[in-house]
Amino acid sequence: MNDERHSEQRGYRDDDAYRSERMTDHMTRKAVFLDVDGTLIDDYGRVPDSAVRAVREARENGHLVFLCTGRSMVELSPGVLAVGFDGFVVASGAYVQVGSEVLEHKRVTPEAVRHVADYFDAHGGGYYFQANDGVYASPRARDLLGRIVASHVAEDPAFDEVDHGLLRYVDTIIVDSDPYAMPITKAIYFDAAATLDEIRAEFADFEVVPSSVTVFGTSAGEMMIPGVHKATGIDVLLHHLGIDLADTIAIGDSYNDLEMLEHVAVGIAMGDAPQTIKDMADEVTTSTTEDGIRIAFVRHGLVAE
Repeated sequence: MNDERHSEQRGYRDDDAYRSERMTDHMTRKAVFLDVDGTLIDDYGRVPDSAVRAVREARENGHLVFLCTGRSMVELSPGVLAVGFDGFVVASGAYVQVGSEVLEHKRVTPEAVRHVADYFDAHGGGYYFQANDGVYASPRARDLLGRIVASHVAEDPAFDEVDHGLLRYVDTIIVDSDPYAMPITKAIYFDAAATLDEIRAEFADFEVVPSSVTVFGTSAGEMMIPGVHKATGIDVLLHHLGIDLADTIAIGDSYNDLEMLEHVAVGIAMGDAPQTIKDMADEVTTSTTEDGIRIAFVRHGLVAE
């Protein structure tokens, strides 16, 4: 990482609208960006109580906490939203929102959407498209995803115990629809016959990374708009709020977190992240179920021990 970002902090631009009366004079407000899958929530979709308390206490202390996820807004479960956040960078940076104000909404071109559908229809595998108001898939792809999810739930019912379990996700979030007129922000593929390298070679019109969803396995990936990722979304939000990059922290665990972790002042990898993620992060905390978020928050003075 660039050592200049780790030099003496330069403070932040005064912004009365976001100043907390709870902050002491010597405390610098931090902007914290949290991934969702494998970071805020565990493999079963549960938010640990320690993470809930850490986020709420940090905000009470005057810090800002944002979700920064590959999910779309509609894919954020009630349990996640109930934690309380200051804003959202979703769809891997394609959509940014603070309060009710939309700061960024980039879309996949209809030609690129058609490319995904034509390729996986011809070469095998399933796919779906994310938009903020829904997740769109063909009936065939939806049925295939349902079978994959059902097999995991059958093996371990805990996968479907939370308020937005996997089966309910397929039944209520993913809808049968023609996506070509929709504001698509991202594509997901799964159960692909081709390798990741083959899919990357085919899709120069996307940035392709391995999936962050554990149950999808190694034959799944995320397809993002080129040049758009979590770090670009973070920059849109920081500019809007007048926050200095020197006052940022991010926590993540997957390949779609790489740009985010490298870009912020302090990038923290979860304890069970792939070694590649750990190697490029500034720090490593424990796993989601081992209070990883709270431990990181305590380490950086966002909350009391």
